[in-house]
Amino acid sequence: MAGGETDDATERKSQRITMATIGAAHGVRGEVKLTVFADDPLTLRRYNPFEAPDGRVFKLLGIKVVGKAFVARFDGLDDRNEAETLRGTVLSVPRGRLPRPAEDEFYYVDLVGLDARLADGRWIGTVHAVHDFGAGDLLELTGPRPAMIPFTREAVPHVAIEDGYVVIDPPDGLLEDPGKTRRRKGDEDNPDDLAEAPPINKADEADGAV
Repeated sequence: MAGGETDDATERKSQRITMATIGAAHGVRGEVKLTVFADDPLTLRRYNPFEAPDGRVFKLLGIKVVGKAFVARFDGLDDRNEAETLRGTVLSVPRGRLPRPAEDEFYYVDLVGLDARLADGRWIGTVHAVHDFGAGDLLELTGPRPAMIPFTREAVPHVAIEDGYVVIDPPDGLLEDPGKTRRRKGDEDNPDDLAEAPPINKADEADGAV
């Protein structure tokens, strides 16, 4: 329809984006600590209201820094005991409420499910999840060679969201050369055991081919 959105665009706008997770209660008036996934946690209120996986809606009234933690106050939450029951609750918003990411910035939800390829096009797995353990984002790959790949320009030089893949240039030693088999322990003196392996074909993997 002229001037209208495609079904894919509408579906993308309705995707849920995780913005924060409720942590421990703080004080006795219902405030809670938050793990925030936004670039600027102190502007989190602009994305109100938030929704939990069970459909409950939360309106953020305020957020502040206390020590190294972010502490939030939600509408209708004024009791520590009730606040403790919310620990671990994931808060999300529809994707359409968020600004378009800048160049070389990506939402985690857009990365999950992408194929992972080497520079020569060989498929090595799928992006299963994106993690941040405090030292930078990591792409968790599942498939024939599970690995954690640093999400840096050097290790992931190309991201093609629309085409459904990322290009991986893993640091030395992080992935085995997918063109060679491993040498078994005890076979070090037999170079004939190092045979060239054929490139991985994703279709063959799906069909169970060896």
